[in-house]
Amino acid sequence: MARTRTTKKLAQRIDLNYFKRPTPLKRAKFSLCLLLPLLALVWITWRGFSGDRRVYSSGRMSKAHAILEKECAACHMQKAGAFSAKASDTACLDCHDGPIHHELSLIGKKELACAECHAEHRGRVNLSAPSNQACAECHSDLKTQGNSAKFAPRIRSLEDGHPEFAVLRSVAGITVTDSGTIKLNHAIHMKPIRRGPSSPNVQLECGNCHRATVTNPDLTYGDPKYRAATVSYKDADEFLSAHAETLKPLRPATGRELMAPVKFANACAACHLLTFDKRFDYGVPHDKPEVVRAFLVGAFREYIAAHPSEVRVQRDPSRDLTGKPLPPAVRILTPAQWVTERTAEAEDLLWRKTCKQCHTFKGPAKTSRRKIELSATQLSDTGKFSGASAELPDVAPANTTLQWMPHAKFDHGKHDGFTCVSCHAKALTSTESSDILLPGIATCKTCHALGPEHAESRCFECHTYHNWSKRKEVTPKFTLPALQTGGR
Repeated sequence: MARTRTTKKLAQRIDLNYFKRPTPLKRAKFSLCLLLPLLALVWITWRGFSGDRRVYSSGRMSKAHAILEKECAACHMQKAGAFSAKASDTACLDCHDGPIHHELSLIGKKELACAECHAEHRGRVNLSAPSNQACAECHSDLKTQGNSAKFAPRIRSLEDGHPEFAVLRSVAGITVTDSGTIKLNHAIHMKPIRRGPSSPNVQLECGNCHRATVTNPDLTYGDPKYRAATVSYKDADEFLSAHAETLKPLRPATGRELMAPVKFANACAACHLLTFDKRFDYGVPHDKPEVVRAFLVGAFREYIAAHPSEVRVQRDPSRDLTGKPLPPAVRILTPAQWVTERTAEAEDLLWRKTCKQCHTFKGPAKTSRRKIELSATQLSDTGKFSGASAELPDVAPANTTLQWMPHAKFDHGKHDGFTCVSCHAKALTSTESSDILLPGIATCKTCHALGPEHAESRCFECHTYHNWSKRKEVTPKFTLPALQTGGR
């Protein structure tokens, strides 16, 4: 009789306790479950006795603070044998006197903790470069007190919400202009231009006039005599004082952040001659009108003393005007009269044409149409004119702006590979010195944007937060032996 094989009989042959029998894999798992926690406990105990607290750290510290990785107490407060989670501001200020973030009162905050913007334990990062998220904590929804808002209230990043630069924004529909008074046509100077009546054309480069503050000037069109001369005017007569809210950086990046003001002696003197009379092969000083007058009087006095025969002045027929009474064909002047007339003629040329070509006069130069034939009594022994003819032109201050963006930082040295007109394209067409030739934010965004193919665009690249001009010296806290033996 054949055996009957049923499912039930087959199931009875299976050992239901198979999972309870030990196997090599199970033994390995059990051993690891016991061994790994034991090893971890031994390692933590060993690190604790060794004094190395990195096991408790949230991560590696920045490059500037790497030497303090074993010195948790340098930044974190210790209470009941444990360290606080956050570093205190007092710990930061023990080594760094970082002036408070500017204008906090406008957003209703008394202060910002250092760690809110400068977060540590993120590896070897630049600690002075806060993230955009840190900036956006306030600037993405900036609530100001009253009507004292000075900044755009919705800025999340350069690509999201950043307005046009303030210096280029219109105010009540009126375009902001340069307050400088020096007349300059950039468009003419950017094209081939003749240096003199009989000189060939030359093509000026931006670097012939403009240079970074730490670089030596290009003297292609300078004059050594004017460079060596001393002047009576001061920087306050030429440059606008720095904006009251200008924030000074901790240290210059390369010293090429700002452009040095253009000097007549370095960039202009070779083309713009200050000649005043055909008898002399040199020009007047580039100085105040009273200095120029004293120079003219002295030059003409020396000349007539060496050429006394020239006191006999013959009328120039080419200057006869129809209907006007003719002066005598020949006049015999005293040396003082001759100096007076020649000085008046030279000043008429300078005030009316030469100086006025670049400088702005607050009022009309009353000497520009003066009567040339002055009496000898109008010239005293000191060389000063008397009466109405002695009035000098009132030259407006140059009002040159040295820093256009008081809250921003920029380094020309990092942009050396690009031509000046790549960013300052307005210079090619600007005909008025009142034009502000700074590039707009759209120009910056062509290179500074998100993505690996673009340059860095985080806020810290351009903005300064602390006014380091108010920095105070701090008392040193650490000694070298303490740092060397900190790991013990």
